[in-house]
Amino acid sequence: MSVHELLVFALAAVAVVVAVRWVANRTGIPAAALLPIIGIGYALLPGPNVTLDPEIVLTFVLPPLLYSAALDSSLLGIRRNLRTVVSLSVFLVLLTAVVIGLGFAWFVAGATLAAGIAVGAAVAPPDPVAALAIGRKAGLPPRLVTLIQGEGLLNDATALTILSVAVAAAMDGDFSAPAAVGQFVIAAVGGVGVGAFVAFLVRLLARPLSRDPLMANAVSLSVPFAAYLLAEQIHVSGVLAVVVAGLVVGHHTPRNSSGAGRLQTSAVWRLVDFLLEGFVFLLIGQQLPAVVRGLGKYDTSTIVTAVAITVGSVLLLRPLWLLLTQSLPRSLHTRLGSDRAGRDDTDTETDDGAPLSGREVVALSWSGTRGVISLAAIFTLPLVTDSGAPFPDRDLLLFCTFVVVLVTLVGQGLTFGVLVRSLGLNANDNDKARLRNEARSASVEAALVALDDLEAQEHDDIQDHVIETMRGHLRTRLARYRGRVALLQSSDPDSPPVSPHYEAALHVRRVTLDAQREELLRWRDSGRLPDEGLRVLERELDHEERLLPDRPVQR
Repeated sequence: MSVHELLVFALAAVAVVVAVRWVANRTGIPAAALLPIIGIGYALLPGPNVTLDPEIVLTFVLPPLLYSAALDSSLLGIRRNLRTVVSLSVFLVLLTAVVIGLGFAWFVAGATLAAGIAVGAAVAPPDPVAALAIGRKAGLPPRLVTLIQGEGLLNDATALTILSVAVAAAMDGDFSAPAAVGQFVIAAVGGVGVGAFVAFLVRLLARPLSRDPLMANAVSLSVPFAAYLLAEQIHVSGVLAVVVAGLVVGHHTPRNSSGAGRLQTSAVWRLVDFLLEGFVFLLIGQQLPAVVRGLGKYDTSTIVTAVAITVGSVLLLRPLWLLLTQSLPRSLHTRLGSDRAGRDDTDTETDDGAPLSGREVVALSWSGTRGVISLAAIFTLPLVTDSGAPFPDRDLLLFCTFVVVLVTLVGQGLTFGVLVRSLGLNANDNDKARLRNEARSASVEAALVALDDLEAQEHDDIQDHVIETMRGHLRTRLARYRGRVALLQSSDPDSPPVSPHYEAALHVRRVTLDAQREELLRWRDSGRLPDEGLRVLERELDHEERLLPDRPVQR
């Protein structure tokens, strides 16, 4: 494909991603399920196609997606749910790889255990992108969001390590369990160490760069690649290094960056996520010709058996594992040294130490969508072994992985939102809004205390009326927040409260902002205000508007 054709293809892909996003926003059909179908349709048409290059995906696509997800995750939430997260991201991944490997060795003619474990490792890690995109829109509770995030951030490192061990065994025909465990431990510990080191360097640079959002963004965009490449250079888990760096940096960002920098960084990463995720889902569908091409040498019964073992294991092991682990005695679910006494019953994290309910198990079981990581992993299988023989059943393993990705991404993706709503697992928006307003009230009270301290210090350069004006402004905000809390506490949890005064205030603020913009544009158009000045003043209004909710409902 020439440079001109590649540019045309990229522009067409952007157009498709934007169009699908528009359709998804209006129909409720998840874009993550639509894009692979469109990719398959394109792949069946005559003309150039894009073949997945696993090295590019693992080096240029996976690190920024993982890092962005880690920045948006809760380090404290994952730590509270660490047992469940580790259970899903390590032990379930390992179990899935072994079960599929044994299934191939026992029931697929000519298949080896190492080849089966390789495909099992590739399909074992769920890709949380689609599940979270759908689940958040359906109002998935915060605890399940944290579990899906934590699992998705950590399971790739487990799977890729198992895959490398399986490929090495298939290449030389020698498999050593102690050596495999040792390799996994070294890769994991090393990855965590590299991620923590990179995060430490970023924290050192954060404050000096906080005054320049552009420089801070440049560093932010380079962090995932630096962590991944450094880890890979010393042969430890690059995926885990990226995840740890993102979790630590995201946890400390509120203290180490400016407001302008956070706004800009958030916008940049949202755009990166949107484009990369769109390209990735399109790319998945376009791999169909390459995957099907090598199936001619296999009997239909062999293909059906291999696919049934792979898909069946993926779909059945997850709910069975969740049921098994959640049926353990309650004492095993509580956190070591945790003290739940005195915690607010309305805290969104209150149930972190408790077993999952039956409805939560069902939802979490159906959230295991597989994605581009599975395809990229299986495409890394070499064509030949060290002895020069073809890698065992490589084409069959590619096809099994593609079917698993398609079944889970499209099948589970299209039904996950419906399932969450039918189970009644929607997060309580009233409780979340009340908690936010209680936090707002606490922050304003802290500001009032700071004003009192400032007034007591008797600064000569601060006049009394300046402090009194700010105190009046803060008291007005505090009264508004407390009023919202009272309204939310007295309202029906199943019906969002409506505040006519609040909606009227929002309407007035939007009307005045629009009027200010129009006046600034008239000044610019008449030549009284240069474009540079317009952009500065317009940015001020944009920041004010950004503080308003997306729609006039009680927040």
